[in-house]
Amino acid sequence: MKKLLLDIYYVWINELKVVFRDPAVILLFFIVPLAYPVLYSFIYNNEVAHEVKVIVVDDSHSALSREFKRKVDATADVKVVGYATDMEEAREALRRKEAYGIVYIPGDFSRKINTQQQTSVSVYADMSSLLFYKAMLLSATEVSLDMGADIRVAETGGGSREEDATTRQAVESEWVVLYNTQNGFASFLVPAILILIIQQTLMLGIATIIGTHNDKKRFTLASHTSEGKNVGALKLTIGKAFCYASLYMLISVWVLRVVPYIFKFPQIGDPFTIAAFLMPYLLAATFFSMTLSYFCSQREFGMLLFVFTSVIFIFISGISWPWTAIPAPIQSIAYIIPSTPGIHGFVKINTMGATLRDVWPEYITLWVHSALYCLTAVLMYKWWIQNYDPKYKGMLIK
Repeated sequence: MKKLLLDIYYVWINELKVVFRDPAVILLFFIVPLAYPVLYSFIYNNEVAHEVKVIVVDDSHSALSREFKRKVDATADVKVVGYATDMEEAREALRRKEAYGIVYIPGDFSRKINTQQQTSVSVYADMSSLLFYKAMLLSATEVSLDMGADIRVAETGGGSREEDATTRQAVESEWVVLYNTQNGFASFLVPAILILIIQQTLMLGIATIIGTHNDKKRFTLASHTSEGKNVGALKLTIGKAFCYASLYMLISVWVLRVVPYIFKFPQIGDPFTIAAFLMPYLLAATFFSMTLSYFCSQREFGMLLFVFTSVIFIFISGISWPWTAIPAPIQSIAYIIPSTPGIHGFVKINTMGATLRDVWPEYITLWVHSALYCLTAVLMYKWWIQNYDPKYKGMLIK
């Protein structure tokens, strides 16, 4: 046992030297996690967008379409700044930044309503900010629901004021926001992005280390062979993982506690519960990153292979798109990635005040990920040595 711990400790210390000797790794492990959370939080710090400028294209030219335009303009989130004769003219206004969205009312809008058919209104948004899209979509949806209720009352007709009110709203409802009191974009999305930043920067940093060893033909990953030590693939993998995870325990304090505090995002979770949940997440993300990093044959390959996955991972995590609306096969794929249970569990604890028992499925899943990806990282390391550095095959017998 003593030798086991000493070997892991040896790899741990030597890997720390590797990390702090490489400026690119320092950038990805420290500078990016320090800067990115601030950048994303600053971009979405306004939480909501008001008076978003839109252009209306009205091919119906009817009383109902004019009523729809007036009601959209009357909402707090949208302001109609002009009208266009066709979509090309409206797109040109977007290109000149005179507006940030287009509302298109089709020519059969009034005819379909008057013949009791379903009609549609199209909304196009400048995606330089998701807040524009949210403001326009919610405003158009609210107006359509409101006009639909008025149409139902007009069709039934002849009732008393109380009967018309019942027809307009068959079930009384009240919107109560439990955890995102501002109904803001940042409060629900940024915590998920912060968890993903931890995984993605880990992946990029580790991939840079592996790619550097490939470039320099130094395949043993740590300097143990130069001093005659043979720690074996398993102990080397665990030692390296402990090195990265211990560094990110410190970085996580900034990413997950300090930055949300600065920008006043909801934080009602118990810090000790969050720390306990982060332990398997960091290990799972580290072993997952180590497994994939062996595919990087050059120093720069990590940026090409993994940066684009950030958008995919956040989308299939069930935060930016409802989890229940994601097909079951994609949900299964999503739960292979540590960031998915990590995001679900962290949001429940941090934003909703859940206990560790409440996130037990995510917590167990992350421990399973840790064990599984530890095994795959060891196997990938052995495969890597056997294929790229036959000189050191002898070290794999332990």
